Amino acid sequence: MKAVVIARPGGPEVLEIREVEMPEPIGEQVRVRIHAAGLNRADLLQRAGGYPAPPGAAADIPGLEFAGIVDKVGSLVSRWRPGQRVMGLAGGGAQAEYIVTHEGLLAEIPETLDFVQAAGVPEVFCTAHDALFTQAGLQMGERVLIHAAGSGVGTAAIQLAHAAGATTFGTSRTPAKLERAIPLGLDYGLSDQNFAEEIKRLTNGAGVQVIIDFIGAAYMAQNLEALATWGRMVYLATMGGAQASINLGLVMSKRLQIRGSTLRTRTLEEKMAVTRRLATQVVPLLASGKVKPIIERTYPMHEVAQAHRDMGENKNFGKLILVME
Repeated sequence: MKAVVIARPGGPEVLEIREVEMPEPIGEQVRVRIHAAGLNRADLLQRAGGYPAPPGAAADIPGLEFAGIVDKVGSLVSRWRPGQRVMGLAGGGAQAEYIVTHEGLLAEIPETLDFVQAAGVPEVFCTAHDALFTQAGLQMGERVLIHAAGSGVGTAAIQLAHAAGATTFGTSRTPAKLERAIPLGLDYGLSDQNFAEEIKRLTNGAGVQVIIDFIGAAYMAQNLEALATWGRMVYLATMGGAQASINLGLVMSKRLQIRGSTLRTRTLEEKMAVTRRLATQVVPLLASGKVKPIIERTYPMHEVAQAHRDMGENKNFGKLILVME
């Protein structure tokens, strides 16, 4: 089968399309013929040598999410049969024509989505749903600030929070991305420069109950100011730095909670639980059209290097998708 292979750590030019061995499913494993795969920043980090795949995942084939058709199942598989349309998470290896994965990491694609749309679902909607509701405990009527509002996870989080009855605030370095996020349910688009003051003004000093952050150190001080008493903040990435000074007095006086979260390094059982929540709580919203994956552009597999360049320039609104056929 053909696969995207990281020949060596480096820039987009190190990505090659190679013939690799076809994987065989055993036990509770399912082999999926991949039709489309999502591109994520973790793929760029892995390519550069800064984010190795977890144990058991393909070390040199990137890809954290995919959509396709069940091709073959192991002897212990009970949930799936060949021919079903599925989407799922992976620790790596999804940017290939086939992948073998545990049956518990798959969800059925609703009839309303094609393979390209479905490939833009697992990583961003699992991450956003987990961060908002499992980690931060977002409730109906609360206020949530979502940084990087135009990113894949950002667009998913805005839609899910809006569907849950929350008031949504979002930041972006690009005003046009905030405009594009309004139809998705963004109530207030903010500059990334003085968002804490803007939130205080818009909430009469109350602040937001939840913050979903991808930036890290650069936003720490403003995040603490923007949070309401008993506020919760979840860190999903550190694009603006991982080392920050923190006002512990503010954390204590407001009784704040600060959590960090990643999906890729979780145990199989944890990932299966996240996938179950995707299937039971998010897929119905996708099927009804209340939320949708936002796809910026698709690329054939052989243009993967260009897809990496485009993502690296941070110009996309929503997902970039590789088409494997």
